[in-house]
Amino acid sequence: MKTAVSIPDEIFAGAERLARRTKKSRSQLYSEALRDYVARHSSEDVTEAINRVCAKVEPGTDKFVSSAAARILKQTEW
Repeated sequence: MKTAVSIPDEIFAGAERLARRTKKSRSQLYSEALRDYVARHSSEDVTEAINRVCAKVEPGTDKFVSSAAARILKQTEW
């Protein structure tokens, strides 16, 4: 897909230098940069989804987990 965007001159110049140094086209460089940016921020979507599920789940007490946690706390040096 083709698109047009406006970016500051200094970012454009830096991207041009990087594209030449890495022997990549401008399109490839921008695509990789945008893919990385989207991937970095998609974890926020996952966290929000997990938080929504956790908010709906009733907290329960598991006797085994409680017992194990108590033993570990007693053994831990504070």
